[in-house]
Amino acid sequence: MKRPVTFAVCGFGIRGMEAYSSYQKLHPEEMTITAVADPDPARREIAQKEYGVPAERCYETAEELLREPRLADVMIIATQDRQHVEEAIPAMEKGYHLILEKPISPSLEECIALREKAHETNRVVIVCHVLRYTQFYGTVKQLLEEGRIGRIESVEAAENVAYWHYAHSYVRGNWRRKEDSSPMILAKSCHDMDIIRWLVGKPCKRISSYGSLDWFKAENAPEGAAERCMSGCKAKENCPYDAEKIYLFNEKSGYDSGNREWPLTVLAQDPTPENLYDALEKGPYGRCVYHCDNNVVDHQTVNMEFEGGTTAVFTMSAFTQRCYRTLKIMGTEGEIEGNMDTNTLVLRRFGQKDEMIDLDKITDRFAGHGGGDAKMMQYVCSMFEDGEPCGDVLTSVDASVESHVMALAAEESRLAGGKSIELDEFAAVK
Repeated sequence: MKRPVTFAVCGFGIRGMEAYSSYQKLHPEEMTITAVADPDPARREIAQKEYGVPAERCYETAEELLREPRLADVMIIATQDRQHVEEAIPAMEKGYHLILEKPISPSLEECIALREKAHETNRVVIVCHVLRYTQFYGTVKQLLEEGRIGRIESVEAAENVAYWHYAHSYVRGNWRRKEDSSPMILAKSCHDMDIIRWLVGKPCKRISSYGSLDWFKAENAPEGAAERCMSGCKAKENCPYDAEKIYLFNEKSGYDSGNREWPLTVLAQDPTPENLYDALEKGPYGRCVYHCDNNVVDHQTVNMEFEGGTTAVFTMSAFTQRCYRTLKIMGTEGEIEGNMDTNTLVLRRFGQKDEMIDLDKITDRFAGHGGGDAKMMQYVCSMFEDGEPCGDVLTSVDASVESHVMALAAEESRLAGGKSIELDEFAAVK
């Protein structure tokens, strides 16, 4: 019997713990967490009680953990965007292979430095572009490689962020300011840049983009809006962004957001009604969405041209009811259309009857990225089951840097009023 792959985790929060480390609970024969670093003592206690990590291997900071000898086969780095590279480079020097939360960094120079360090130390860096591991996009990729719609000519993709998710993460939450995290196109949609590049199968040549922060600003606050939702706000009843509606069951209206676990565990590790009310009264998630310090865009469109002439259009919008992605790929012999909300794909070959592609139904509303989180962990555990990596890396640092170039060039274009950016020149200058 093979031993489980061992992991050290820097950042034991929503991604590090709930998305990736939770795989140990399902498959303890494949995965063992041996060390954790997180500034929150409650999360370190969970690491001990629920994951069996010894108290002496629970650290307050990544720097403390990295001062120790190598403690695992693989290190998961799931801290904030601007911490990734400063933790990843010494981890590789220490001998760790990496699972690195996306984005690598909002700095292209840091992205390239990380890639070079991975090559220099001969370490595997698996970037968490988890959509590649889903059945949804994996099936699309297979259909394209089989030539089922001929040569790809055009791609349309959309990320419907959902009004409540955008308000939670990008107005009130950790990713609300690009100076503290990353531009929206990188923080949220580098998944989409990566997927489009992967499906097209050719490098992107040029890119342009438009978008802005249009709605979540003080001048759009409804009459009577208060600084905080729980402080006598007179606009509360008709406001869809009211924090009580998003995070709590509202007995008066009978409205239930349906939110369970995430995002509630962001507000309180133990999300009882009492703890949630306390968090909304005192913490950042109880602020009015029109009176926050956010500055990332709430809608953006990106236009792309790839080698060979294929074009793609991507749209990100905060203004949707639900959180899901859609895709349409048009080729010389047919088209593929998909909807991740319903987990359905349709193959239409010109002159033939539509073919519905059977996909497994994912019943958990928050089954991380269409099942991609768990599938990635399964993939990683299989890759390292003999201690040293074997097989190809589906989401390598080299591939990830390409999509980061695309996202960062799109942001530069947006700031320049939609100017077309040549990616070779952009990457060379940077």
